[in-house]
Amino acid sequence: MCGIVAAVAQRNVQEILLEGLKRLEYRGYDSAGMTVLNDKGELTRHRALGKVAALGDELAKAALPGFSGIAHTRWATHGKPSEANAHPHHSGQQVAVVHNGIIENYEYIKETLQTSGYTFSSETDTEVIAHLLSDKLQSGFSLFDATQEIVNGLGGAYALGVMSSKEPGVVVGARQGSPLVVGIGIDEAFLASDPLALLQVTDRFIYLEEGDLVELREKGALRIIDRDGNPVTRPVHIFEHGDGAASKGDYRHYMQKEIFEQPSVIQAVLEGRLSGSSVLVESFGPDAQVLFQKTRQVHIIACGTSYHAAMVARYWLERYACVPVQVEVASEYRYRHPVVPEGSLFVTLSQSGETADTLAALRFAKTLGYVGTLAICNVPGSSLVRESDMTLMTRAGPEIGVASTKAFTTQLVALMLLTLSVSKAKGQEEHASIVEALQTLSSVCEQALALDSQIEQLSQAFAEKHHALFLGRGAHYPIALEGALKLKEISYIHAEAYPAGELKHGPLALVDSEMPVISVAPNDDLLEKLKSNLQEVRARGGQLFVFADKNVGIKPEDNIQVIELPHIHEALAPLLYTLPLQLLSYHVAVLKGTDVDQPRNLAKSVTVE
Repeated sequence: MCGIVAAVAQRNVQEILLEGLKRLEYRGYDSAGMTVLNDKGELTRHRALGKVAALGDELAKAALPGFSGIAHTRWATHGKPSEANAHPHHSGQQVAVVHNGIIENYEYIKETLQTSGYTFSSETDTEVIAHLLSDKLQSGFSLFDATQEIVNGLGGAYALGVMSSKEPGVVVGARQGSPLVVGIGIDEAFLASDPLALLQVTDRFIYLEEGDLVELREKGALRIIDRDGNPVTRPVHIFEHGDGAASKGDYRHYMQKEIFEQPSVIQAVLEGRLSGSSVLVESFGPDAQVLFQKTRQVHIIACGTSYHAAMVARYWLERYACVPVQVEVASEYRYRHPVVPEGSLFVTLSQSGETADTLAALRFAKTLGYVGTLAICNVPGSSLVRESDMTLMTRAGPEIGVASTKAFTTQLVALMLLTLSVSKAKGQEEHASIVEALQTLSSVCEQALALDSQIEQLSQAFAEKHHALFLGRGAHYPIALEGALKLKEISYIHAEAYPAGELKHGPLALVDSEMPVISVAPNDDLLEKLKSNLQEVRARGGQLFVFADKNVGIKPEDNIQVIELPHIHEALAPLLYTLPLQLLSYHVAVLKGTDVDQPRNLAKSVTVE
C-alpha cells in the first residue's frame, strides 16, 4: 500500500527519493511528499495530492537540496486524501516522519499529547509519532533511542522512517508488521518499503525482521538492533532480477507485459523441480518428505487472487493426492475458532510475503498444533518466508500491475508441484502424465497468448457494458471467479462468477440480451453438463462468449462467440484458461480508458488489516 523511501548519501538525495516514489506508484496511493534536511539544518518539505508527478512539479518550482531525506506515497486510512494528511508529518521544525501501517491506539496517544500542549494539523494516526519523538528529543534522547523508546507504546502495524534537524545525516527506520528494507550503496544507505524503489542506486538489500530498528548514518554506516534491543547483523541479499524487471519495455502497460511473461516465468517455477516423469519433493525443503508423509489434511490460507489459486488447489489435492483440503480467506481465519485435525499442514499463499492478514494467520496457526507450515511466495526475504517451516518460491519476478497475472499462474504451478509432491511422499501415484504436461505447459501457454488479436476484437463487445457473468465448473469455477475479479478490478464493470450448475438457482434472472456471459469450456468430464448450462443462457437471449478446447465441438452461432484454445491435460487446464480471461480484461480496460496498472481505490501490497 503506502510507500517509503529514505536516503543518507554524499550527493543530493532529492532525485533519488523522487525516482523511488515513482517506482512505488504501482502499490496504490493518493498523495505524495518529501522532506529533506538542507545545508542550514532545516527540515524542508513538499507535499502534493494526487500522483507523484504533482510532487515533481512542486520540486521543479522549489527544489529540496540536501544529503538526507525521507519520502512517501500515502494510501488513505485515517483521514481523507489531502495535502494536510499527506506524509511526511512534522513536529515543529524538529522531527519528520513517514509511516506505513496503522497505529491502533493513536486516539489515546493523541489525547495525551494534546493535554501536554501539542497541536495537530492532520487527521492521521501518523502525526502522533512525530510528536512523541519530539517529546523524547526534548528530554535529551538521541533520535535512535527516542524511536526505540516510543515504538514500545505503539499498537498495530508500522514501518517508520524518521529524521531530525538535531541530527544531520541520520535516518532511523523501524519495522513491525509492515515491510522495510535497507539498501546498501557505496558509502550510502537507503530505506524503502520495497527493493524496487532503490534499484536505481543499489542491488544489495537487508530485509529487516519484525521488531528491528535501524540507524543510517553518513558514509553508509549502519546499526541494527532487534526487538529486545540486542545488536544484530542481518544478511545482505543481492536482488536477482535487475533494474529492467521494473520497466515496461516495449509494452503499453505493466499488466500487458506481465501477461506475456507468463510462459517464461512458468518455466522458471519448474526449473530444477522436475526429474524425468517425477517431481522432486526436496524442492520444498529438506524436511518436506517427512512432513508430507505426516500430512493427513491441508489448510490453505490466502487473500484475493491468491485465494482463487487456493480454491483450484483444493480440487487438485483432493483428486490427485487424496487428502481433504480446507481453503480460507486469511482475514477471516483467525477470528473464529478453527479445529485442527491431527496431521494438518498449514499452507499460505502470498505474492509479496508481507500481506498483513496472511502473516497474522500464520502466526496464529503456529499456536494451534499444525504438523508444519509451508509458504508459497514470490519474495525470498519476506516475513512469510522467514517465518514458515518450508517454502517454495514462485520465481515470478516483480509484478507491478495491481491486477495480478503472472503471480497467480506461478502460484498455480507451485500448487500443482505441491499436489504431486504430497502424492509421491505418501507413496501414492506419481502422475507421470501431469509431470510430462507440465514440461510442455510453457509452449501451450504461448499458443494461447497468440490469440491476443482475436481477444482484442472480442473485447469491443464489452465497451458499453456495465455487468457481466462468468461461469465455470469444477476446478474452473475459481478461474471464473478470477476472471470476474480481473474485469471488475481494471475496467470497473460489475462482474460476478458462479458455478455453471447454479444458474437455475438464481443468476438466470439476470440474463438478457444486455448481459454478456463468459464461460470456459475445457475438455473434461463436466463438459456435457456445461453445454447444457450454456443452452440455458442462450434460451434466455444472453450473449455467450466461450473459451473452449478446440476438440469440444462448440461452434459460433447466433449470440455465441467462440475462441478455441489448444488442447491441454485436464489437470492443467485451469492454468491455460486463465490467460484469455486476463487478456479480455486487459483489452476491455484499455477500451474504457481506465488506469490499467493502477486502478482506482486499490493497492498492490495490502500491508494493513
